[in-house]
Amino acid sequence: MQTTEFPDIKEGLEYKYYCGGKWEKSISGKTISIRNPYNDDLVGKIQACSKEEVDKVIRTAQENIDCWIETPLNERIEVLRKSAKIIRQWSEPLGQLLMKEIGKPIKSAISEIVRTAEIFEGTADFAATLGGETIMGDAFEGFTREKISLTYRVPLGVVLCIGPFNYPFNLTGSKIAPALVAGNAVVMKPPTQGALTPLHYGKILEEAGVPPGVFNIITGRGSEIGDYLVGHPSIAMISFTGSSETGKKLAKTAGMKPLLLELGGKDAAIVLDDADLELTVNAIVSGAFSFSGQRCTAVKRVLPMPAIADELVNKVLEKTIQLSVGAPEENNTIGPLISSKQCDYVQGLIDDAIEKGALLKCGNKREGNIMWPTILDNVTTDMRIAWEEPFGPVLPIIRISSAEEAIKISNKSEYGLQGMIFTENLDLAFNIAQELDVGTVQINGKSSRGPDHFPFLGTKSSGLGTQGIKYSIEAMSRPKVVVMNLSERGKLVRECKSDL
Repeated sequence: MQTTEFPDIKEGLEYKYYCGGKWEKSISGKTISIRNPYNDDLVGKIQACSKEEVDKVIRTAQENIDCWIETPLNERIEVLRKSAKIIRQWSEPLGQLLMKEIGKPIKSAISEIVRTAEIFEGTADFAATLGGETIMGDAFEGFTREKISLTYRVPLGVVLCIGPFNYPFNLTGSKIAPALVAGNAVVMKPPTQGALTPLHYGKILEEAGVPPGVFNIITGRGSEIGDYLVGHPSIAMISFTGSSETGKKLAKTAGMKPLLLELGGKDAAIVLDDADLELTVNAIVSGAFSFSGQRCTAVKRVLPMPAIADELVNKVLEKTIQLSVGAPEENNTIGPLISSKQCDYVQGLIDDAIEKGALLKCGNKREGNIMWPTILDNVTTDMRIAWEEPFGPVLPIIRISSAEEAIKISNKSEYGLQGMIFTENLDLAFNIAQELDVGTVQINGKSSRGPDHFPFLGTKSSGLGTQGIKYSIEAMSRPKVVVMNLSERGKLVRECKSDL
């Protein structure tokens, strides 16, 4: 495949929405400005689409799904492989745009694009192994081999893919790839802040060979078209990543539709007395402060045992104050939060903790939308920061006296995404892991989403359903069963004889 030149899909700074293979302006005549959270520069404008345009986009997807269902699986797989090549070719300009619209460090922004190409490749690889199942009826008394079940997977219909602001390209792509390879048509709704980069999926998939109308993009504020989209009777399934509050509302609006929800977390790192301090400190600091803590899988609480707590806090503090702070294009670890409103929320959590007796070890400084990495020691369970998800660079340390107390505090959270245990005693780690009410437990490692073929899920307010390449394909398709009832002609009967 030859190098494809990076496209200019906008007029000036105005981006259009994508329907039926065409880029269009909204009949509302309204646009939404997307500004750089670091310097407030205008990065672009997206269409503020109307409910009528939601109907149009979904109708277009419905009208074109048959041709995609009839496309052989090997051809759909090849489309994903071609998409991955294009994504890799465009990784640098896409990363530059991503950096500007969400304030992500440039190295991490480009890495997000490349990782998405890997997801498309991995999805293609797994889809190539998809097969059906044949079951003979004679496993149950009263039935014979003349009754045979033939099972294969079929698409659900029009799948709605809604991505988050913090990984708008990657976590949207992780929905699009399995939806398409399973044979569905797709309507993508990008986040308002973070919409510009995923809008390029329209061009990527067009170049890769997706027929017009099979993949469509609608833009606009969730407050204006979100409920209408989610509740639309022609949407067959929804895959959403975002806040727990929004996810719960979405679930009520969606009704009986199948859902994949990736929501918030309050991931706790339990540090036992025998933990490898160097490994633990590196994992905690990286996990808590990369992309300024704006990750559902960020380390959001540290629960250390008494014998190790002082040394751990000092080492975490020492490493944290060395983190670089500033412009995303200079690849600083700590950059802007997504909005001033989010900064205000994080500041409120810090202020509440300090007022109630938490010990400020570093941070509690703000310039514009940048908040310095903040460590709060001696946090107690009556403080908001012990329970609420900050989505910012603040790390509370809740000192514990026993593993039982750590389990209790971890499980009391409304969230259940991931947990961490740092110890050299793997038998004890495994026993604690079985007690934690979370989707995933990391032993001697930070909480994280990948690798992308691993199952990824949460309990309680952290999500619904299981993601990961295999699991997402299964969630975006369903079994179809055909039962063959054969005649008994030619049936061979064997009799057991004995010489005794």
